[in-house]
Amino acid sequence: MVARETESSGHLLAGKASFDHIYEQHDPRAYFGTLRPLEYQIPHHAQQVFRRLLEFCPKPATGATVTDLCCSYGVNTALLRHDLVLNDLYVRYAEVDSSSAQDLAARDHTFFRSRRRPKAPRTVGIDRSARAVAYAQRAGMLDAGFGEDLEHAEPSAGLREAVAETNMVTVTGGVGYITHLTFRRLLDCVRRPPWVAAFVLRGVSYRAIAEALGKHGLVTEKLSGRTFRQRRFASAEEARTTVHALTSAGIPVRDKESTGYFHTDLYLSRPAGEVAERPVERLLAD
Repeated sequence: MVARETESSGHLLAGKASFDHIYEQHDPRAYFGTLRPLEYQIPHHAQQVFRRLLEFCPKPATGATVTDLCCSYGVNTALLRHDLVLNDLYVRYAEVDSSSAQDLAARDHTFFRSRRRPKAPRTVGIDRSARAVAYAQRAGMLDAGFGEDLEHAEPSAGLREAVAETNMVTVTGGVGYITHLTFRRLLDCVRRPPWVAAFVLRGVSYRAIAEALGKHGLVTEKLSGRTFRQRRFASAEEARTTVHALTSAGIPVRDKESTGYFHTDLYLSRPAGEVAERPVERLLAD
């Protein structure tokens, strides 16, 4: 996802390091090369959570469709539907030679196809970076991809058709850069209310999004008692401004951001009856 701030991002996102350039490349080598030293790990945590949620999420007879917001190069969907872990991707893109992005995409297509999981969900990706989305689609990390900005424009006809049967919406790094506007425009395209699973940086408000989802009949829960590391702070200044923003908001940082990492909360939105039947803590219990 291209990290451009919105007015609702607040001081926490305003103090974050910018990695805009890694989302505008022709392939993901710079993305993985830049984020690996920072121990970027949220896709690893999301892989486990999203697979678990898909076990319980109602699916149409045609099978599951997952729409990933702020998908960039399709990392979340690559991990969701292939027999891979995040470190496999870090190793892969550190070892590839200086071949063109076109050649790399062709090799990636073979690589991912050979590791496809049985009954893997159909995947759709949406991101402002059309270049990143196009690579993810060519490489086979996405079945369909759209370089569209739903914050500022209505979805295209092609996007509307592609996401119509979505039964789960996912996002791991976009909330705060995208707002309720993106979620509203997306859910207006979906035939039946989907589950929405979002990892959100602590200190970034999810209230307006939860309210927008509520208008589509979804109740939002926040997983209690657990947070998930996103990545290491990129600098002492980023750590200082983040800790200051959180403590100023009354959010304790001990054993979380104080250890040198951004942490995220997990929010899950579902129809009310499904929430009552099995709260999110039970869904994710070992």
